[in-house]
Amino acid sequence: MKKSDISNISNAESVERAEESVRSSVQPSGKFGGKADRLFGADPVGLDESARGIVVLVIVGVAVGLLSGMFGIGGGTVIVPALVWLGLTQRNAAATSMLAIVPTSISGVISYATCGNVDWLAALLLFCGMFVGGQIGSWLLSRLPELVLRWIFVVFLVFVVVNQISFVPSRDQHIAMSALTGVCLVLLGVVIGILAGLLGIGGGALAVPALSMLFGASDLIARGTSLLAMFPNSITTSVANLKRRLVHVKAALIIGLVAAVTAPFGTWIAGAVSPRVGSILFACYLCVLLIRSLFVVVKATRSARASS
Repeated sequence: MKKSDISNISNAESVERAEESVRSSVQPSGKFGGKADRLFGADPVGLDESARGIVVLVIVGVAVGLLSGMFGIGGGTVIVPALVWLGLTQRNAAATSMLAIVPTSISGVISYATCGNVDWLAALLLFCGMFVGGQIGSWLLSRLPELVLRWIFVVFLVFVVVNQISFVPSRDQHIAMSALTGVCLVLLGVVIGILAGLLGIGGGALAVPALSMLFGASDLIARGTSLLAMFPNSITTSVANLKRRLVHVKAALIIGLVAAVTAPFGTWIAGAVSPRVGSILFACYLCVLLIRSLFVVVKATRSARASS
């Protein structure tokens, strides 16, 4: 074989190896392998996936499960700030939170349902409204500026804190169902769905006080009903977010599965304390979160003004 032929073969092999190296560099990587990426697309960039980051995700999952069981929330008020702190944008954190809420809420529903603290019809009507609102919220999530999302989150927290401080639910009341009540539950679901899709929350922080104050549900029934309406809405909204490539699937699975294990312990705590104590605990938690979120959004607003 001529030297020129050998040289051509060598050059061709070098080019092939270089092309393979480029292909490998653009392939998404991760501990969960490429199969998940083929199903859902590459995860959003920016998240700290080191050992430290994984430990933080597990701790968040434990906290979310306890809070979900105690207060009937999905845990997005914990998940979203934690994911932003680990490097995701507010938009991707909100979308990832919705997927993590799915297993969390299922576990919480089972815990409340075994004690008879779920209004199945009210949950169905809420979900009908949340389904529509969730699609609107998901659409808005992909279009609103990052800073606007942060301010909406702060305003939402202020509203919930005020409600928790000013109202104490009874543990002996039930929802008196009528045609008007059914329509109002659907409309409430639309509002909750929009906020859920937009902020990456399950909607329980709004649904629980609303079910108690507006519809007369006990604190435990409001929490169980909220969780039941939450998980199908989380599924439908997450499907929309996955199609838009907004979800960090690995982070959502870690948080959601860990939270599903700890949620029953939170449910037990909710039944052991009085409604007043439960409201105070929830309000205290939200106040801490509000202070932190307000600090972050004010700092981001000043930075945006300085750069403009």
